[in-house]
Parts: sequence; structure tokens; C-alpha cells
Amino acid sequence: MQKQQLLYKGKAKSVYETDDSDFLILHFRDDTSAFDGKRVEQLARKGEVNNRFNAFIMQKLAEAGIETHFEKQLSNDEVLVKRLDMIPVECVVRNFAAGSLVRRLGLEEGQALTPPTFELFYKDDALGDPMVNESLAVSLGWANKEQLAQMQKLTYQVNDVLKALFDAGGLMLVDFKLEFGVFHDRIVLGDEFSPDGCRIWDKNTKKKLDKDRFRQSLGDVIEAYEEVASRIGVPSN
Repeated sequence: MQKQQLLYKGKAKSVYETDDSDFLILHFRDDTSAFDGKRVEQLARKGEVNNRFNAFIMQKLAEAGIETHFEKQLSNDEVLVKRLDMIPVECVVRNFAAGSLVRRLGLEEGQALTPPTFELFYKDDALGDPMVNESLAVSLGWANKEQLAQMQKLTYQVNDVLKALFDAGGLMLVDFKLEFGVFHDRIVLGDEFSPDGCRIWDKNTKKKLDKDRFRQSLGDVIEAYEEVASRIGVPSN
């Protein structure tokens, strides 16, 4: 599979076309952003750490019968993925209250949410990724009801698989976001999974081990990512 021209440059990943129209190459960069791209810094090793982390998680999901866009890891910071027609909606599951939910509802950070909540957000940095509902997503043509139902089902399945994985490492999977797309008429997970897109805390100390360390200027961002990777069994290079 030959890498060709740059198709898209996101906040932390670059997407390249290949000589097969069904596949793309993702390059995990060392860029780290927060606040809808308003703050951007380079953190050494981040691309490599997130690529390894993501490959491990995608393989765990595949073993659980969840189809993802992941095909194979190509190098330290590149991965081959299926080319999806992306749905511009983020699916967010929350197992514990944190982030915007705390700000919106005045909840105590860390409050358990039983059962976990499911929310939809429109993927648009300029608008601040506003919260939307199923009716809006359907009316605006982003997805149909069947697709949204499948996205919700898959998101909860991912949550079940990963909560157990992180719990075994002494970690709390607080919340996470996922994106989906269509591949040959099938809804497929089309997102990475790394500490960039979720919240992970130590079960005992509640120490934050995710991108909140960057957002809140807590330091040791990549060291935290590597600690999580080690605790859930991500192979080292």
C-alpha cells in the first residue's frame, strides 16, 4: 500500500490517500491541542505513544466483535485504516461526571452515573462542538435513525469492553468520545482511541492520566499516557 498525497490535516493526525481507494494512512503527529484548537503544542513521543495505544485498543475491540476502521499498524506513528464516509456527530459516553457535564449541571466531579449516559455532539470546532439530539441529526441529514441507533449500540459495547480493560489496570474510564462512518453500507467505528479522546483516572488516587493534564497544565502528559499504556498491557516497542 503506497502513501500518496495529503488528504486532510487535523489537530493531531494527518490523513493520506493510498493507491487503493478503500484505504487511507493516518499519521499520528506530536501535536497536542485543546479548547477546539486554540492551544497547540508539540509533545515529544506523543504520536508514537498514541499510535501504539490505539492499535492495541482497536485489536481488543475487534476481538470483541466490534468492527473498526483499523487495518494494521504500519510504523511507529502510522496506521492503515478503511476509508469511511464520516458522520459529523460525536458519540460521548460518561461513566462518571467530569468536564462539560460538571459545568453544565453543577455536578460533583467524579459522581458515578448509573447507568452511563450517552450524548451526541455536532463535530464543528468553530461552533465549539455543540450538543445536539437525534432529531436534529436526522432532520439535518447527518445520519438516519437506524444509523444513530447502531452508533449508540456500538458505543455502549465499546464502553463495556474498555471499562473492564481499564478496571483490570486499576483505572477508571471516566468518559470518552467516538466517531463513526459508513464503509460499504456498514456503520464502522472510525476514530482513534487514546488518552487524547477520553478521561482516565487512577481508581485509588483519582489522579488524572489523560489529556486533562494538558488542558489543566498539570504536566507529565506523555508520562501519564505511557503509564496508562503499561497498566493495560500495551506492548512497548
